[in-house]
Amino acid sequence: MILTAHQPCYLPWLGLFAKIAQADTFVLFDDVRYTPRSFENRNKIWTSHGSQWLTVPVLHDRDTKIKDVQINNNLTWQRKHWKSIEQSYHKAAYWEAMLETEWYYRWPQTSLRSLTYQMLRYFLEFLRIRVDILRASDYTFHGTKSDAIIDMCQQLGASTYIFGGEGLYYADVEAFEAAGIECRFQDYQHPVYSQFGSEFMSHLSIIDLLMHHGPHAREILLT
Repeated sequence: MILTAHQPCYLPWLGLFAKIAQADTFVLFDDVRYTPRSFENRNKIWTSHGSQWLTVPVLHDRDTKIKDVQINNNLTWQRKHWKSIEQSYHKAAYWEAMLETEWYYRWPQTSLRSLTYQMLRYFLEFLRIRVDILRASDYTFHGTKSDAIIDMCQQLGASTYIFGGEGLYYADVEAFEAAGIECRFQDYQHPVYSQFGSEFMSHLSIIDLLMHHGPHAREILLT
């Protein structure tokens, strides 16, 4: 069984979906400390003036874990986010096909984990990526860094673990080999696809690819 994992992300980029597509099981690392100003609660979309951050306002302190982060609904972030998405993509080829995403901006959202989990499942379904999704908070993984990942692999019965590109700098490959677990490291080469504007904007949210290419997005992001 091939396993990979990542922190919950808001409107993730293409590389995360490419990594998940190579796995049988994906674990959401929701039991780690929330990192302010990270992709856990924000991401970028295209605009005619350059890329724009969409940030979900959250309530937290320095020790809050991702699973416990609450959304600050005193602010009108949902209306603002959807307005930005609409202004940027209402002329995109697959705007009509992606209108279901408006649902996440019409109903009250209280939990960052819940919001990102629901949206991730929707995007994976649209991309026809079939994978089991588990939450780290439903388990107890022992150790830190490589030891914790090895324990996770052993508890879940994984023979292979896929790291992101940064895994090269911290993975204890010898420890994985001793445990009989193969390490793979993602080196995602971002595809260039047709998009608004004369210059391609890379590393945007999956929303950008889906709006422009709809059902063909899977093939593009896995190329």
